[in-house]
Amino acid sequence: MTFDWNRTDEGVRLLRPGATLLDETLRDGLQNPSVTDPSIDEKIALLHCMGKVGIHAVNLGLPAASARNRQDVLALAREIAQTRLPILACAAGRTIIADLEPIADAAQRSGMAIEAYAFIGSSGIRRYVENWDLATILRRSAEAIAFAVRQGLRVCYVTEDTTRTDPATLRALFTNAIDHGAGALCLTDTVGHATPDGVRAIVAFARQVADETGQQVRLDWHGHNDRGLALHNAMWALEAGADRVHATALGIGERVGNAPMEMLLLNLGIRGEMTVSRAELAAYCERAASALRWELPPNHVLAAHGMTVTPPFTGP
Repeated sequence: MTFDWNRTDEGVRLLRPGATLLDETLRDGLQNPSVTDPSIDEKIALLHCMGKVGIHAVNLGLPAASARNRQDVLALAREIAQTRLPILACAAGRTIIADLEPIADAAQRSGMAIEAYAFIGSSGIRRYVENWDLATILRRSAEAIAFAVRQGLRVCYVTEDTTRTDPATLRALFTNAIDHGAGALCLTDTVGHATPDGVRAIVAFARQVADETGQQVRLDWHGHNDRGLALHNAMWALEAGADRVHATALGIGERVGNAPMEMLLLNLGIRGEMTVSRAELAAYCERAASALRWELPPNHVLAAHGMTVTPPFTGP
């Protein structure tokens, strides 16, 4: 009885073959000052929920941050390996060898391939705050990436504040990273600055630079929600040609948060691009809220599909 204008353009597909979704809840999500760092049992339970809803990859954390983080990353990697969870493992670190060493150690001790997301600030304001010049960033990036590659790690090179970095700087950083072994580039909208037009422009630019190197390079999109556009931008990034987009459970993250993973999955399911269980999505949200001590809003979209909104803190 209704006509669906959303279905008139059947030629547009967001989740192209090979495109993936990366869950940042256990890394970027934990940077929200209002959440609790879950126990390892809670993290493992959430990891299994991620596998059930169809998430392709997970950032296990930043192991160099503390001894506990290092132990948790190792335990999570072992869980994926031992239970054969259909999910890829990643971990984050700055572009310094000391941050990448524990990622290599976790990979070796768990027997699980872990991709290193090596990040460094790139925009003019980030360079000003850190008192870095471009030569310093290029040198640090080259040394860190080359070390990670020698350790057998796949590397995704993350330029913080990509969406406010000038093209000449990005070209130099991207080319340098690829030349030293990075197999992926992560375009970050660190302060939620981008609009859909900006997403389309920067994905196209990064793809051009990557193609000019002659290497097969994956492009990631990582967006924040400061302008309320994180979900829209994640979908625009897929349409523009990004190979992987990042999101977190309930959009939890720094400041106002990130793209909400459950809404990204829900919309991809509605479009017929993924098989999505709304009951499993609700369970994923409940598990994340419980583990992070985060209150689920009573008007959340998934509340109509059996998601419990109170009380959220029921333990693992």
